[in-house]
Amino acid sequence: MSIMDINEIKAIIPHRYPFLLIDRVEEIVPGEKIVCKKNVTANEDFFNGHFPNEPVMPGVLIIEALAQAGAITLLTLPKFKGKTVYFGGIDKAKFRKKVVPSDTLILEVKILKLRNGAGIGKGVATVEEKKAAEAQLTFMIR
Repeated sequence: MSIMDINEIKAIIPHRYPFLLIDRVEEIVPGEKIVCKKNVTANEDFFNGHFPNEPVMPGVLIIEALAQAGAITLLTLPKFKGKTVYFGGIDKAKFRKKVVPSDTLILEVKILKLRNGAGIGKGVATVEEKKAAEAQLTFMIR
């Protein structure tokens, strides 16, 4: 499948500004693997309060960005077209590096298991090839 821009992403997942945390899909194998990009800018709403003198992207939003990436790879499977993917769980989350304005966040999710409308994936977020966060994500498809 080819690279997707923001408009193609919006056709797949229901997230919208200010909660759409993916700018572009760089690589995708539907139902298996996805690599996305998020350009982190100083204009992000969350930087107003996190933290005013030292802007840092909240770790929970990095995990949410990984979940959105995983949702895209699942929803590109024909059997899930038109469905919605919800969080079912987050395990083994680790935060290793601050994400700040001007960083480009690379989001990679590999689907490890997929069965009966549920899946498990491993997500890794990097900045300049350094791990910023990682987690095991459980997806519920409805």
